[in-house]
Amino acid sequence: MTNMSESENSGRQDVFDRVCAMADAAAAAQAGLAGMTGQARNALLLSLADALIDQAEQIAAVNEQDCTQAFEEGMSAGLIDRLRLDKVRIADAARGVRMVAGLTDPLGEVVRGHDMPNGMRLNQVRVPLGVVAMIYEARPNVTIDVVALCLKSGNAALLRGGHAAERTNRALVELIGGVLREQGLNPALVASVDRYGREGAQALMKARGHIDLLVPRGGRGLIRSVIEQATVPTIETGAGNVHIYVDRSVDMDQAIPVIVNAKTQRVGVCNAAEKLIVHRDVAAEFLPRVAQALTRAQVELHLDAVSMDILAGHGLPEELLVRAEEADWDREYLDLKMGVRVVDSLDQAIEHINRHSTGHTEAILARDYEAVEEFSRRVDSAVIMVNASTRFTDGGMFGMGAELGISTQKLHARGPMGLQELTTTKWIGYGRGQVRP
Repeated sequence: MTNMSESENSGRQDVFDRVCAMADAAAAAQAGLAGMTGQARNALLLSLADALIDQAEQIAAVNEQDCTQAFEEGMSAGLIDRLRLDKVRIADAARGVRMVAGLTDPLGEVVRGHDMPNGMRLNQVRVPLGVVAMIYEARPNVTIDVVALCLKSGNAALLRGGHAAERTNRALVELIGGVLREQGLNPALVASVDRYGREGAQALMKARGHIDLLVPRGGRGLIRSVIEQATVPTIETGAGNVHIYVDRSVDMDQAIPVIVNAKTQRVGVCNAAEKLIVHRDVAAEFLPRVAQALTRAQVELHLDAVSMDILAGHGLPEELLVRAEEADWDREYLDLKMGVRVVDSLDQAIEHINRHSTGHTEAILARDYEAVEEFSRRVDSAVIMVNASTRFTDGGMFGMGAELGISTQKLHARGPMGLQELTTTKWIGYGRGQVRP
């Protein structure tokens, strides 16, 4: 038993050493990337976009193998949709890469500066973070997004994309490596630790001094594990227990398609709406209308006692009307399910949301300006949508071309993270021989 334990420890140490060596190689390659002009980095991204289109058929075929295996292993339809990277989505990803190439270069931007009384000039400028690591699950599009943002901002990328998308991610990393070589860059700039499985992920978490930033992107379990175990700097990207509050001043005709879109447009993503909170003054009229639209889309409604009573006798499919449990209010379904609660006031809605939210995105549907302002001021989440779908919380939709993830923490970055969030700053003092008295 002791020998087996020593063998396991030796194996873990070997993986850790290998991952640290990969990070060090990435750091060495990153120095060359950061020294390139913005124009050269843009040309690199355009070559990557072209390669994605040229190899779309091969990537899609490999991804179909991952999707088939995931289905056979019992993965939910919503998560398989998140895993899928077909030719249409590859084309969308390539457009995102081109959009990133067209964005303003963040490197060298003067954040602030001033002249000192002694004649020195101080500038605070943006520089790359260095080596950025990502741990994510069943999302091969993240591979493309992260690499595009890292290369544009002068960073290296170490990736752990998980078992479900392993074939797809391997094909993408090979494609990216080929583009880097063609452009005269070291392919160590972008590397995957997938071959080392969970031990590779553990190594990324512990590689302090080798990795400059680690970002987990996935479900609550993954994020909690990284935040609790990592010794490297991390940014917390939250799960999406996303709420829509329907105020008593709601425009019902406008609200229903917004809610249906937020819930059903893609169910396996973190910005899909999971909870519907309705003011009591409009519940009797509004709930039957929105429930009819949602159940028509096969959404299973998890109802509190008041909403269950209101919907009784309206001819809705009984199998889609479920009595909510207390645990429902904290659950991220990532499925065709939605919790529904009736509240007596705006205050009660805000209190419920702040208690159960993951701090990702919340929406208010209202015509009352004061209600909108109160909600926007007091709800403590990274993004507030007013009379619009929560599905807009996305780096691409926000004009970032792609996103590293949605940060739900409050330091360094909050909300969709793009190029600026992949930089830090340094101060540069320009003098002419000044000395401190």
